[in-house]
Amino acid sequence: MWSADEIAGLCYLHYRTRLPKQGKPDPNREWTSLAAVVKVESGAQREVLDSPGNLQVTKEVVAMGTGTKCIGQNKMRKTGDILNDSHAEVVAKRSFQRYLLHQLWLAASHQQCIFSPGTETGKWKLKPNIIFIFFSSHTPCGDASIFPISEPENQLSKPVTGGHAAGKSPECRSNHNHLCPEDKRKSEKMASNHIIKRMKTDDGVCFSIITEDLAVRHESVERKDNTNQKSCECSAEMQTANKDTGLVRPKVVDVHRTGAKCVPGDLDDARIPGLGYHCVGLLRVKPGRGDRTCSMSCSDKLARWNVLGCQGALLMHFLQYPVYLSAIIVGKCPYSQEAMRRAVIERCQHISSLPDGFLTQEVKLLQSELQFEHSRQAVQGVQTNSKTKLVPCSAAISWSAVPEQPLDVTADGFRQGTTKKGIGSQQSRMKTLKTYWDYKEAALNYQEAWRVLRSQALLGWVENAKEYLHFT
Repeated sequence: MWSADEIAGLCYLHYRTRLPKQGKPDPNREWTSLAAVVKVESGAQREVLDSPGNLQVTKEVVAMGTGTKCIGQNKMRKTGDILNDSHAEVVAKRSFQRYLLHQLWLAASHQQCIFSPGTETGKWKLKPNIIFIFFSSHTPCGDASIFPISEPENQLSKPVTGGHAAGKSPECRSNHNHLCPEDKRKSEKMASNHIIKRMKTDDGVCFSIITEDLAVRHESVERKDNTNQKSCECSAEMQTANKDTGLVRPKVVDVHRTGAKCVPGDLDDARIPGLGYHCVGLLRVKPGRGDRTCSMSCSDKLARWNVLGCQGALLMHFLQYPVYLSAIIVGKCPYSQEAMRRAVIERCQHISSLPDGFLTQEVKLLQSELQFEHSRQAVQGVQTNSKTKLVPCSAAISWSAVPEQPLDVTADGFRQGTTKKGIGSQQSRMKTLKTYWDYKEAALNYQEAWRVLRSQALLGWVENAKEYLHFT
C-alpha cells in the first residue's frame, strides 16, 4: 500500500519539482530541513492503515515546509504579522491547516473534498478512507533527538556512519570524519581507562577523541535533588565484547545532543560530558541566537498534535473530530525508534478524562533509508574537503495544496523581500490563520482537551502572553 521509502521519495520529488529555487539553500554552503504531510486515500470506504498491501491507494503531498530558524522573544510582535517558529515541521503543519481550511470551504460549497457531514449540525468529519502521514527529513528537535551514540569497541576512533530503519537495533549512526593515525593509536592505547568524547570542528563535522574524565563512568545519571529520577536516566546500556564468541558489540560513548533548552522552572540538564549530558522526557524550548525563544521544541509539538490533532483550535469550530496523523516518517539521519516513541507517544499515554473525540494516539513511527539532498549530513558528505563553513539556510518555504497563493517564502519571520519600512503591511504578512484570542477560546472541546493534556503530561508548556494573540 505504502512504505516509508515511498513516502520519502514522493516528498523529495515534490520538493525538487514543485518548490521554486527561491528559498532553497545554496548547496555549496547551506543546508535546510524538510517536512510534509501526505494524503493517502483508498478507493474503498475503509481504514487505510490496516488494509491489505494490494489495496489501490492514491498518495499526494498536500502540505510542505522547509526551515531551521526561530525568532527570539525580543523580536515577537503583538500585531500577528511575524512567524515565531519557522522549523520545517511547524511550517508544514501550518501549511496543512491552510489545506484543511480550503477543504472545509469545498465541503460547505458541496464540492468534492476530504470531509463528509458529521452528526452534529454544521460540523464535518474526515472520510474514513483517508489518512495523513507526516514526513520529516530529520529527527525532530528536542527530546526525540536525545539518544546514545554507539561505536564498536575495537574502532573507538572511527566515525559512526549511516542511518538505520525503524525496527532495527538502535545503534546511532551519522557521518563523521576519521581521526588521524596518531590519534587512532592513542585511542587504542588509552581506551581501557579513558572516556570517548565527541568534538566538533568549525564546519560542523563531529569526531571522537579520548579524554580523561572519570566522572562519567556510569550507565545513568541522577539529579542531585532526585526530583525526577526517571527523566534523568539514560536508557541505553553500556555494552562490551562477548568473550565467548569474540563478537564486538556497540559501546555507548556519548549521546546525540539537542540545542533545545529545558523550559524555565522545570528540571534542567546535568550537562555532564557523556551519557549524563541531557535529561530525557522533559519539555524544551527551541534555541535562539543569544535570545531565548518562546517556541516549544518540535518533539513537544508533535506530542501535543498526537493528542489534540493537527487542525488547531480554530478549525475545531467546524470539525466533529480532530484530524490526527496516522504515521510519522523520518528520513535517513541519526535516529532512535526508542527516543521517538518516548518523545511523541509515551509522555502522554497516561492521559485520562479527555473530551469526546480526543484520544492518545498510537501513531505509527517509521524511518526511511532515503536521505534528503539538502540535509546537513548530505551537504557535509558532498563538501568533505571544502573549507567553507556550512550554515543553515535563513529562508523558509511554505507550500499548500490550495488554488490561491499556495507558496510563501519567508526570512526572519517575514515574507522574503520585506523591507523595514514594509514591516506591518499586508504585503509582509504570511497567509496565516489570524483571528482574535476569543475565537480560539470559543473552541470549548479543544481547549478542554488542551487543559487536560497540559495538566497531566505537558506541565511547564511555555505559552505566549495573551497580548500576542489579540490581533485581527
